Amino acid sequence: MDGNEFLDFTAGIAVNSTGHCHPEVVKAIQDQAAELLHMSGTDFYYDLMPRVAARLSAIAPMPGPHRFYYGNSGAEAIECAMKLARYHTRRQNIISFLGSFHGRTMGALSLTASKPQQKRRFAPFVPGITHVRYPYAYHGCSGGPQAEEVFGLACARFIEDKLFKTSLPPEEVAAIFVEPIQGEGGYVVPPNIFLEEIRRICDRHGILMVIDEIQSGAGRTGKWWAIEHCGVQPDIVCMAKGIASGMPLGICMSRAEIMDWVPGSHASTFGGNPLCLAAALATLDIIEREAMANAANVGAAALARLATWLGKYEIVGDVRGRGLMIGVEIVRDKDSRTPAGALRDRIVELAFGRGLLLLGCGESTIRLCPPLIVTQQETDIALDILEECIVVATR
Repeated sequence: MDGNEFLDFTAGIAVNSTGHCHPEVVKAIQDQAAELLHMSGTDFYYDLMPRVAARLSAIAPMPGPHRFYYGNSGAEAIECAMKLARYHTRRQNIISFLGSFHGRTMGALSLTASKPQQKRRFAPFVPGITHVRYPYAYHGCSGGPQAEEVFGLACARFIEDKLFKTSLPPEEVAAIFVEPIQGEGGYVVPPNIFLEEIRRICDRHGILMVIDEIQSGAGRTGKWWAIEHCGVQPDIVCMAKGIASGMPLGICMSRAEIMDWVPGSHASTFGGNPLCLAAALATLDIIEREAMANAANVGAAALARLATWLGKYEIVGDVRGRGLMIGVEIVRDKDSRTPAGALRDRIVELAFGRGLLLLGCGESTIRLCPPLIVTQQETDIALDILEECIVVATR
């Protein structure tokens, strides 16, 4: 750009999973554009719709059969899941988590609890939403993995031990919406036991477990879905971002018996556009063939190197992630763990001046979410630049 070269470790907010203008994706879009640009799937099916559905059903994190809704964004997938959960269960209440981000349309925004500015001056929100604590271990406990497990379990148990016994009748809860790794909240990886207990709570009370894989899914963590790292099977999965390499596509996938609404209950004029579905098929091919394994390998190497910074730099408080969904939390000092948002922003700005594109998330975390095809050499260069910026920012 303007004669400068940049290493993009943002991927359009984890969207460009196959990089910028991958030739296979471009060809798929061009070929499809010459055949059919639009025929609303609300009224007429075309072969791309079942083809994409079949591919996703084969890699779903829960047993089939499955049913699908095609929309245009992650927020639309979330809106579908909210409506579907209420429709199927005939219940009105939903539980979400502090630090979560699910989108900016009114229903998705009502579930969101990431930053005040996202909600400022937009109230009132959709009623029936209760937010509870997410197990952000770095700011919730100390003492290592065992303490984190205890903390994670306690966060989940709060729902049943306190909420259901004081203010929220469990038989009136339709769904629990949860990110298997919080995105905007700071790239927070919860202990596995947290998601396992959420599943058990849902099973005990007939509540649907809805997993938001919009940022964490489609191979980013080295598996198709981040939820697979803990072996939990959800009822509904929301996906978007990296599923179509930058084309606008949001998908809500559920177990078939859950998506039981009658025609006309929910639809989208542009959802499942032929160009987007063609891009999705090409993207799935690339992820399956090479990108997902690359994310696992390159991500593991990056996490190993970043972990050494914990002992070298006082302001690097925590390093966490899976695959190529990595967070580096910047703090004032290790003893207080006080978030240093201004310092984080300074590091991001310094990196931009050196040709590395980064984004923040949470109060003071730097997120690394490059395309899944990033090479080890490119990653080494990016980490060299980031380390230099950390050194410069603390002088």
